[in-house]
Amino acid sequence: MKGTYILILRLNNNIDLTIGKLGNFHFKSGYYYYIGSALGTGGFKRVTRHFNVASGKNSTRKWHIDHLLPRSEVICSVLLPTGEALECKAAQTLMEFLQFIPGFGCSDCTCKSHLFFHESNITNDLIRIANKLAGNKSIIIYPGI
Repeated sequence: MKGTYILILRLNNNIDLTIGKLGNFHFKSGYYYYIGSALGTGGFKRVTRHFNVASGKNSTRKWHIDHLLPRSEVICSVLLPTGEALECKAAQTLMEFLQFIPGFGCSDCTCKSHLFFHESNITNDLIRIANKLAGNKSIIIYPGI
């Protein structure tokens, strides 16, 4: 299965991280919402890879999000199963009401960011947005299940 996903993370403490070539960033404690594409050959297996990076089972640092995952708690991932590239459309939607981390996760498009921040958990709002984008077909998955 392929599509777009929103990875939902919680950061319990403020941290400073170097994110590859992007440089140094200060991440406040709170919730982070990362939008990714799973349209490649592996499809949503990419989300499992993110879960494994977060848990320490995979130490490879390939994408920007890989630097933040080991310091975060993965809450869940909202999958948008569709052959349509919705990653940038979802990012533009979140840009309207969430803070964004400049340049994060968007080196292959013109978006300002694919990582967003909110002090509180807005997962239910994101599920509604995902359903609107994916025609009420979003799927929620949790790490370890």
